[in-house]
Amino acid sequence: MCELYSKQDTLALRGKHIGPSCKVFFAADPIKIVRAQRQYMFDEKGQQYLDCINNVAHVGHCHPEVVRAALTQMEMLNTNSRFLHDNIVEYAKRLSATLPEKLSVCYFTNSGSEANDLALRLARQFRGHQDVITLDHAYHGHLSSLIEISPYKFRKGKDVKKEFVHVAPTPDTYRGKYREDHADPASAYADEVRKIIEAAHNRGRKIAAFIAESMQSCGGQIIPPAGYFQKVAEYVHRAGGVFIADEVQVGFGRVGKYFWSFQVHGEDFVPDIVTMGKPMGNGHPMACVVTTKEIAEAFSNSGMEYFNTYGGNPVSCAVGLAVLDIIEHEDLQSNASRVGNYLMELLHKQKAKHTLIGDIRGIGLFIGIDLVKDHEERTPATAEAQHIIYKMKGKRVLLSADGPHRNVLKIKPPMCFTKDDAKFMVDQLDETLTGLTVAPAGLQILILLPKSSKCWDYRCAPHLVVLEEAMGAQTERMISENSPCKTKMPEEAHVELLSGSTTDSTENPSRKRNGPCPNKHALFSKRLKT
Repeated sequence: MCELYSKQDTLALRGKHIGPSCKVFFAADPIKIVRAQRQYMFDEKGQQYLDCINNVAHVGHCHPEVVRAALTQMEMLNTNSRFLHDNIVEYAKRLSATLPEKLSVCYFTNSGSEANDLALRLARQFRGHQDVITLDHAYHGHLSSLIEISPYKFRKGKDVKKEFVHVAPTPDTYRGKYREDHADPASAYADEVRKIIEAAHNRGRKIAAFIAESMQSCGGQIIPPAGYFQKVAEYVHRAGGVFIADEVQVGFGRVGKYFWSFQVHGEDFVPDIVTMGKPMGNGHPMACVVTTKEIAEAFSNSGMEYFNTYGGNPVSCAVGLAVLDIIEHEDLQSNASRVGNYLMELLHKQKAKHTLIGDIRGIGLFIGIDLVKDHEERTPATAEAQHIIYKMKGKRVLLSADGPHRNVLKIKPPMCFTKDDAKFMVDQLDETLTGLTVAPAGLQILILLPKSSKCWDYRCAPHLVVLEEAMGAQTERMISENSPCKTKMPEEAHVELLSGSTTDSTENPSRKRNGPCPNKHALFSKRLKT
């Protein structure tokens, strides 16, 4: 394995040259990944991690057929997409064949953010309307046009909701406005969209689009109730708008039975525009917008030419074709169903065993574990979720937590994930949950810290009780809610309780490399000069 810098130097250079808002996974103790293969990632020490979150490496990290396809085409040609080439039309034909018949016109881009931005342009041009309805806690990309319609982002910053943006409740039947005990949650949530449309019309505004992930990821692994999308599409079409299905994170067979997640909602539901990205190129920057001829023609009639220099370039399309081939030849959709069902079975057994698990929801290899402090109140167990992902990292399993309260463990592994992987992951989760329980409010909290640690204020997690020797040391302190404490969290504690918190790396500062690296001095000098 070749490294240019030690981990400590990499962290230092990142702090100096990379924007401070560009966060890394496990900020309190980041991992330096130097290579990956299939569903495994390896750090600079050669330690193997089971990747349960990297939905970008859709068919597996560094899949040899994807690598070969890119190399072969790169050796021959890669150029501006405005030259005539067979790869782009062959890929468009293959991609369209996976979709309902009316979705047949493709626009290629380089990222899911670009795709969603273009989808908004298509929708607004279609009938000249401007307003967009989005779901609460939604995230659709990092462009300015998409931050405006992403409550997941704009509600965390100083940006205010724009007048043309309307936010509908997330169709969450576990902790949302209408829950599983409601007689018809799909209609109830859809009626919220209808009311938004009526209110907008009363103010003289017109709806261009409703946009939603087919299954909401950042919002907490939310699967809309059956019938919701059909009813929403009816209301939106009646208002002259279009339905945009964002499949950037959940497409390409992740749900198993279907190639696209929106197909879970039934054959009678077909969106007007579908956006896709991430898994499309298995890590290669590739994305697409697919729509109807009617919408495409309206976009063309605007008189503005659309082109994307590298969107759909020969190399990207060669990679995309390889991904489609692998999904088919390795029967990854069936694998997603088979392994996903097995994983859900294992997790439901854990739910019966551990009170911290409030809900388990998922389809195929898209699963969420909603952690709660109290089953009746469904109080989000945010601090516990952060503790768990760090403990799991220590057990060489990579998980992440998201949702409005960051209490939902997300499972979205590469599609080559196996039953053995699922069993290993759940066994490690079981061990971790066994070391946790939830204390009644107001109870004194027992926290196990390394003997070398100084006092740290755990009052920000008043419900977290670590029952085992989490850090491999004897009990050091008992901290009550009124204990004065001014010292910082010990670096050794693998609990990220403060959002955006970071600590310095405790890695050995040695700059020794783990393997031969040709022209190390030249590379080092070159990097310092750029």
